[in-house]
Amino acid sequence: MPFFTLLLTLAAAATGAPDWQELAPGMQQTIVAAPAADGAAQIVVLRVDAREWQLELVGANDADGKAHTAHEWARQHAFAAVINAGMFRRDYSTHVGYLQSHERIGNAHANDYRSVAAFDPRDAGLPAFRIFDLDAPQVTLAGILKDYASATQNLRLIRRPGTNQWPPQQRRWSEAALGEDADGRMLLIFCRAALPMHDLNEALLNAGIGIVAAQHLEGGPEAQLYLHVGDLEHEWFGSYETSFREDDGNAAAWPIPNVLGVRRR
Repeated sequence: MPFFTLLLTLAAAATGAPDWQELAPGMQQTIVAAPAADGAAQIVVLRVDAREWQLELVGANDADGKAHTAHEWARQHAFAAVINAGMFRRDYSTHVGYLQSHERIGNAHANDYRSVAAFDPRDAGLPAFRIFDLDAPQVTLAGILKDYASATQNLRLIRRPGTNQWPPQQRRWSEAALGEDADGRMLLIFCRAALPMHDLNEALLNAGIGIVAAQHLEGGPEAQLYLHVGDLEHEWFGSYETSFREDDGNAAAWPIPNVLGVRRR
């Protein structure tokens, strides 16, 4: 990040006011400040207009059978931004919840997670991107898939239209998350500092960024966000996770099997 832009962004974080930095048409970035156990946390929020940018799901089973870092996935597929697609099973490949990208079904078995992010609408009149609550009236996974060709089911953080779903707790971790704002824009969210999810949600809801829904993608050292737009390039990756890796010393991105990539339409 250019030094001047970094200063502006940090100043915005200190005042609590969202100061969106224009990266490209339909793509902006800001930093949200939040209190943390070891000082102030900085939550990176990348706002993306899904009418101008395409969200794509790719994974190890689509390519060479291997997991890669977000940076590597971006380089292989010419993505402008990459974030985790969600948690995965011990086979280091299978997504934990339901996962579909057009004709490819990464996991046909839905679990009890209540958040589904859907994109690739089958009708031009539908929103290009939407996060659904499966416990909302008249919302079902079958209904979502009737309208959208791609969907990823994940653990819910924020319920529409902006309700924190996590109670206060001691467990904390670095976080990668996917959100939606009141105008239907995608929010790619990353926080290196280890926060309880209740605190992360509260910071996002109180930041004035218009977030109405969000889902957890990954925590700890496997959480990642990569961005390369024009001359700006940045790689973020996590470290701390309660009961897994309780330190902030991770110095390299870990390979991850499934990612969400962003490219210009």
